[in-house]
Amino acid sequence: MPGGLRGYRLRLLFITSNRLGDAVMSTGLLAALLDQHPGCRATVVCGPLPAPIFRHAPGVEAVITLHKRRYSLHWLTLWSQLVTRRWDIIVDLRNSLASSMLRRGRLIRLGAHKPGLHVVEELASLIEASRPTPPAFWPRLWIGPEDQQDAERLLPAGRPVLALGPAANWPAKQWPVARFIALADRLTAPDGPLPGAAILVSAAQHERAVVEPVLAHFGPRCIDMIGAPVMPTAAAFARSQLYIGNDSGLMHIAAAAGTPTLGLFGPTDEIRYHPWGAPGGPHARLVRTPEDWRSLITALDSGQRPGERLMDGIAVEAAEQAALDLLANKP
Repeated sequence: MPGGLRGYRLRLLFITSNRLGDAVMSTGLLAALLDQHPGCRATVVCGPLPAPIFRHAPGVEAVITLHKRRYSLHWLTLWSQLVTRRWDIIVDLRNSLASSMLRRGRLIRLGAHKPGLHVVEELASLIEASRPTPPAFWPRLWIGPEDQQDAERLLPAGRPVLALGPAANWPAKQWPVARFIALADRLTAPDGPLPGAAILVSAAQHERAVVEPVLAHFGPRCIDMIGAPVMPTAAAFARSQLYIGNDSGLMHIAAAAGTPTLGLFGPTDEIRYHPWGAPGGPHARLVRTPEDWRSLITALDSGQRPGERLMDGIAVEAAEQAALDLLANKP
């Protein structure tokens, strides 16, 4: 307790990612630190897209949105906002120069990437050595009442919802949209596990053209959340029976919301980025191509396979079986 001041509340500065998925995966580390230091006052720094994730986090008194500027001038602007305070703990997951130039106590930064570890495990290891990673470090979301109300207005009462994330920030990670449609048809058929389910479609606004065939196929059964804010989307996922999507930030949002989540993987490392809980966990599964991600990257770089064909190895039948096992909560 600095200076032995009675009633002093520790100050935590938590600098996390501009990317949605990475920011979601860091929420467990933040929550663990807040739990370890009751009454802590935390300031979170992140990009504009994930900023709403932290709005209702207990103990977070401020969220600073970091807008990138040329010549990395955004770090200088950030430093000028923070330099007047002393920080008891700084967690800098960006390893920025700014954090090393602030008055502080403990400084926690990322070390070298640890092969074989999930991002969640890697982050937990910064302050907790035990494995498996304790639940205190698992990603979570703090969904506000206004977000719950938005989701309640959008989702049909008394009807199951299948949420789909057919897009990704890199087209090479996208499973063919026609297969998403075929899979959703099977799962929501009269003899399927989600008969007549509404189809919630989520993607960034600029990805609308990618997912338009899903909207066209299912018509009025679709719930269009393309370009919707992050937290109402999370609330809608939390009310859905199943989420199926490519490796993306939305996949991590769904898993953190507690939605049964099936992630589809090709040219990315499923060990490091799988929806937390997979494989074999109660709320998440993954299916990947027969080729590992390194082989696919090599094939892409050498010109042997075009980017839009890297996910072709995942058959609809394989994804369907994984979805059925997930809904049945089979290990």
